[in-house]
Amino acid sequence: MTWQDRLRIVLVCPRNPLNIGAVARAILNFGFSNLWLVDPYDVAFREARSAVGAADVLRKAQVTSEMAVALGGASLIVGASGVQGRFQRHVQRQLPTAGSALRTHLELAPAALVFGSEKFGLSNQDLSYCDWVLTIPTDDGCPSMNLGQAVALCCYEIARVSKPVPALKTPASVSAKQRERVVEMLTPILEASGFILKNTRQSQVLKIRRFVNRLRLAPADARVFQGMLRQIRWKLDQG
Repeated sequence: MTWQDRLRIVLVCPRNPLNIGAVARAILNFGFSNLWLVDPYDVAFREARSAVGAADVLRKAQVTSEMAVALGGASLIVGASGVQGRFQRHVQRQLPTAGSALRTHLELAPAALVFGSEKFGLSNQDLSYCDWVLTIPTDDGCPSMNLGQAVALCCYEIARVSKPVPALKTPASVSAKQRERVVEMLTPILEASGFILKNTRQSQVLKIRRFVNRLRLAPADARVFQGMLRQIRWKLDQG
């Protein structure tokens, strides 16, 4: 597997077939091909399959309704967003530094670069899965970019880095799938304890997911943590 194969480009709720086709061509232009779509508008996805030069990428694109499935084994999840105010809790990195950090991580481990819908961008729930946020330094008078152009620019900045930058290396962590498993184990325990309340459950789960992501659990630490949670769950079940 090459380092390019380790990058997943994830589109959340894309609606425009021209944009989906443009994204497929853009990632192929810079040596990437792993495309995932989360809840795409079905008509748009079917029409995008005819995009010139990207038929193979679109044919192999994976579709799911679950963000955790789309992120899969990625141990670094980066959200691409230009909407200020939604990610105050996230570390922000601008291109080209963000591209160098992703390239460095991809040398040895998988990563996912997540883009939101054309209309709303990434929601707070989408961002709760992300380790940090990538921003493109656009002019203040026109901060938002077309989806296909944004993907192309990000892929270019990642691909143009010829080798990893040690100073930008991300600490090792378990995959997005394993982190979500920790969240799924922790949530019912916190509900049983009364920490999570029904009327604020959604916002609290987002906070818990962000907390787990910030821990960046190493594989051995994740196993210990999950063992603790299983024991607590067992004790609770005993009444």
